[in-house]
Amino acid sequence: MKREIVWKDRPLIMGVLNVTPDSFFDGGKFFKPEKAVRHALRMVKDGADIVDVGGESTKPYAEPISTDEELKRVIPVIEGIRARSDIIISIDTYKSKVAKEACAVGADIVNDISGLTFDKEMVNVVSKLGAYVVIMHIQGTPKDMQKNPYYEDVVSEIKDFFIERIGFARRHGIEEDNIILDPGIGFGKRVEDNLKIIKRLESLKEIGRPVLIGTSMKGFIGKVTDSSLEERAEGTLASIAISVWNGADIIRVHDVKKACKVVKLVDAVMKS
Repeated sequence: MKREIVWKDRPLIMGVLNVTPDSFFDGGKFFKPEKAVRHALRMVKDGADIVDVGGESTKPYAEPISTDEELKRVIPVIEGIRARSDIIISIDTYKSKVAKEACAVGADIVNDISGLTFDKEMVNVVSKLGAYVVIMHIQGTPKDMQKNPYYEDVVSEIKDFFIERIGFARRHGIEEDNIILDPGIGFGKRVEDNLKIIKRLESLKEIGRPVLIGTSMKGFIGKVTDSSLEERAEGTLASIAISVWNGADIIRVHDVKKACKVVKLVDAVMKS
């Protein structure tokens, strides 16, 4: 039975679970399935509404891995989480075979960094599964996305991309109610682009679909605050607060417990 996502009551928290040796922030920490499952359950206890499982690093300049290797990493973890929790599970992949097999063992959302562009079969797989799908904007690929990205008007260009992608998805049988939008903070974006996206989220909200924001511990925070990777927590929480204030529906984070407190307070002020 499909697990329904309810995002109209309050902003949701998506906890990041990288089952990788080389992700930019927590690579290697949860590479073993048993550690990954324990961390997922800890995030659920801390207040996560969604757990986002990824088996391939998509940090800047990352090299792609094989489909078989990605499956070997994520399937046991999704099976382990599903056996012990009814939490909404997202599979962070741009490969249609991984999406199909992940959903077969319990994933509910396909989180595609390419916005259904890297794998031509992905749109049909998502349509047949009836799964939720995150359509993310990226300029280039993880391997080359930070090599001189450029926009005339980053928010308008992302908005145009989303409108085109929604039309594409609908023509292939994906229900619009199943579509979530992610502007792709840090994915082929300059510092000023990331800041403008957060500031002008209301423009993306005009499309009428839920917006997911993933700023957690990313490089632009370090550049703005002159902070090392380990010192970006405060900047991350500030970016979360501003994003929620400007209309973000889902926040993708590494530290679920702290993010939940920020989101609860901002949401309470907005509703007061």
